[in-house]
Amino acid sequence: MKNAKRVYLALFIVLLWSVNSVAYQNTKTVKLLSTWKAHLAEVESAKAQEQEDWSKIQLKATKVAGSIYMIDMVEGGDGFAGGNIGVSIGSDGIVLVDDMFAPLAPKIFAVLKTLSDKPVRFVINTHVHGDHTSGNVAFGATATIIAHANTRQQLATQGADSKDKPVPAVALPVITVDERLTLHQNGEDIRLIHFPKAHSDTDVAVFFTQSNVVHLGDMYFSGMFPFIGRGGSIKGLIAAIEKVLNDIPANAKIIPGHGSLSNTVELRATLMMLKETSAIVEDGIKKKQSLKQMTEAKVFAKFDKWAHGYINADQFLEQMYKVLTR
Repeated sequence: MKNAKRVYLALFIVLLWSVNSVAYQNTKTVKLLSTWKAHLAEVESAKAQEQEDWSKIQLKATKVAGSIYMIDMVEGGDGFAGGNIGVSIGSDGIVLVDDMFAPLAPKIFAVLKTLSDKPVRFVINTHVHGDHTSGNVAFGATATIIAHANTRQQLATQGADSKDKPVPAVALPVITVDERLTLHQNGEDIRLIHFPKAHSDTDVAVFFTQSNVVHLGDMYFSGMFPFIGRGGSIKGLIAAIEKVLNDIPANAKIIPGHGSLSNTVELRATLMMLKETSAIVEDGIKKKQSLKQMTEAKVFAKFDKWAHGYINADQFLEQMYKVLTR
């Protein structure tokens, strides 16, 4: 099904968001949510393999700029591959930013072989969520995994998502970032900067300085409403995007966590949308309007174009309302 990947990510987001969401009564929806829970908790297990036909997922590499590429799912494909992967290639070896799901590792390796004959030396996790870190188990035996300290702590104690099992030791980051770290590889000064309480409390933006590229992980859903995870906040997300836009050149290329390869114009549009929508909700809260009242009033009607992704306007309103009132 052409739009299946959107459905799968929507279910993944709903699962992560479930602690703040209304109960789902539809039995088919509950069954699908349970299926995704199994994928995320035991992504390598036979059960997960049976529930997802990974063979249908096709990956492609797109040159971004300089020596940087982006790996994502072939447009129109069936299934959900996870978050976009950033790739740095050069004489030192391969540096990956995020690594999708473990069952897709052979396909990731196959794409990498078309770019370089060097080994993967480093894997950087932009944040903790399973659609960006589950592949760690396939890369950790031979590559060094780097992430924010909170990502390691959460993976070691509760897994990639709040109800998962701790990941095996091979999948844990062995180098952690508190605020900043610079990795010198392939002629790049690869700068990692932590942004607190943005999409989550584990977020790291990865700047490829010489190639003029930044990977923002899930701090940026290109052209669509974003998801704010556990430990994240709308104010922190806005602050992070403002800081990034202030620090990068106007012609920089941006790899989002989800969505198409992007640029500063599109990222600035997302920033304006976040500021406008949060101002609407904050105003309603000050007027003591309930979530139901705001939903019925269709306060986000003018932002419908952002709902073509994985979260519709009502879901984004509910998410933002709960984030701003907790």
